[in-house]
Amino acid sequence: MDAADTAADAATAADADPAAFAPAAAAPEAALALTEEQRKIRRTLRDVLAERTGPEENHAATATPEGYDPELWARLSGTLGLAGLALPAEYGGGGHGPAALALACEETGRTLAPSPLLATAVLAAPLIAALGTPAQRAELLPRVIDGSLTCALAVPGGSLALALGLTGDNTAEDWSGGGRAGGIQARAVSGDGAVPGGWRLYGEAAQVLDGHSADLLIVAAHTGGFARSRTLLFLVRGRDDGIPGLVRNRGTALDLTRPHATLELRDTEAELLGEEPADVLGALAATGRTAAVMLAAEAVGAAGAALDRAIAGLGPAARPGRPAGSLQAARSTLADLYVRVEAARSLTYCAAREHGPGPEGGPLALAQALEALSATAGEGVRIHGGGTAGEREARHFYRRAASDELLFGPARRLRARAAERTGLFGEVAA
Repeated sequence: MDAADTAADAATAADADPAAFAPAAAAPEAALALTEEQRKIRRTLRDVLAERTGPEENHAATATPEGYDPELWARLSGTLGLAGLALPAEYGGGGHGPAALALACEETGRTLAPSPLLATAVLAAPLIAALGTPAQRAELLPRVIDGSLTCALAVPGGSLALALGLTGDNTAEDWSGGGRAGGIQARAVSGDGAVPGGWRLYGEAAQVLDGHSADLLIVAAHTGGFARSRTLLFLVRGRDDGIPGLVRNRGTALDLTRPHATLELRDTEAELLGEEPADVLGALAATGRTAAVMLAAEAVGAAGAALDRAIAGLGPAARPGRPAGSLQAARSTLADLYVRVEAARSLTYCAAREHGPGPEGGPLALAQALEALSATAGEGVRIHGGGTAGEREARHFYRRAASDELLFGPARRLRARAAERTGLFGEVAA
């Protein structure tokens, strides 16, 4: 009997007891080959999130100036060490690697918990660790790890997916400005530009995750004109009295748990991240492939939760007068969706366990996970029907999938880039 048959039989059991078919909620730990420490991380995090998250709690958190619950973030990062799970132990991090962080992201994805985890620990901190000077790493990483410093990665033109190398080669296109109008331009104003305050930034970055509230901005900007054309990363540090030359405009997000902002930089003081020469584009691409794994883990967690709620919508109390044929068709669809979610979960954790920086399987896992989430949430909307609490909750999951595709995809381009990099249809790309 294959996985689809097993899932279909379990779905049939939901006719009498919807709790009998809850494969996605459990995600058997043995099947994921989790260590005892990883099981403890999952259980502890699930308990904390159960206390502090839910549709009402998440809505209240997104309405705050920060866009998340600061008390919950302090507990997740400072007490549970979530922000530092994959960061080096020498700075106070856990040093556990991507698999442990993916496990945590799956749990935050299950509840759609708004937090700075993605922007700070997944996108910004790895760049500081990879490119920062010893002094920058020693100053910034411990503050990221203890939760006292939140960060955001800002790239011009809303080109985050390209900058991270997820949907194309970030060395082949002048997405940061290319010396022409547009993008973000950096100019050195003292010495060689390697000292704090020695650079000024001018331009605009859109769709910057947590850009409205982050304490530290990592800004990708173009410098050197045509003679020494290159993209560098710069630190823009927050101050109590604001940042001269910086305007932050919080935008209207499709998914309220993914708040973003447009940043206007007008001769904004900045500090070079690291030293030249540096492989900035390579570091961005490696960070992007790892980030794809974490996004996939979030999507898998969300898809599992959406599947659980869809199954509950087929319970006897939720379907008075529903035709038997309709129920059987819905159970068959849910069985297929269960297989899709589990396939996405397997791809995600295989990628998380890859050796070396920037797992190649990340973009492919993300494509699979986003499609599984979109399909599962869409089925949840259909099963629950319009106007119900279940339908509204299913729409939250659907918006997460759509939002992540807009920011990091779409799925077809993620697959195409993954195939290009791995040489599936020809030569291996850079």
